[in-house]
Amino acid sequence: MNEETGDSKRQAILQAAWQVFAAYGYRKTSMDDIARAAGMSRPAVYLHFKGKEEIFRSLAQSYFDTACDAVAQALSQDDSVAQSLERAFEAQAGETIAAMLGSAHGRELLDAGETAAPDIAAEGEARLTAIYATWLQRLADQGRVDLAGDATATAATISAAYKGIKTASPDFPSFQQHLRILARSIGQGLTRAG
Repeated sequence: MNEETGDSKRQAILQAAWQVFAAYGYRKTSMDDIARAAGMSRPAVYLHFKGKEEIFRSLAQSYFDTACDAVAQALSQDDSVAQSLERAFEAQAGETIAAMLGSAHGRELLDAGETAAPDIAAEGEARLTAIYATWLQRLADQGRVDLAGDATATAATISAAYKGIKTASPDFPSFQQHLRILARSIGQGLTRAG
């Protein structure tokens, strides 16, 4: 099997697994469910992944890789602080959080990220916080914002607020609404007067 074929099969398995996790939740999803959704045999899926936990971990890693790239891109544009934050929050959520919060099993999937992939979640959150901190420091150096603390502490506060809203939101539209309010509130609070 060449590497390209292996990668495409892994991607097909991951896409199928995501659909199955969203439909049945993490706990009730079996490798048979994933194999069926991917149009493969269960042994064929095991050639690419050791089990559903490894699949879920791969999905979590993919989410954070995509979110970090998207947030960095959103913050690279020269808009107001509030507009930049709003765009970054939307980018961080992406399709994955929209699908999670739109699923009847969204809460379970969020929890599974903390139990099946706590190291990936912690590392991903740290990367996102670092991206926000770099952006805040750049704005502070330009005299565009007043930071209450240092850039890293402020970025950690922003990340914690984002995570809290994600955890508390009953659905994706509520999540989006609260993120817009958060972006505007933080933007107004940080923006240097005059």
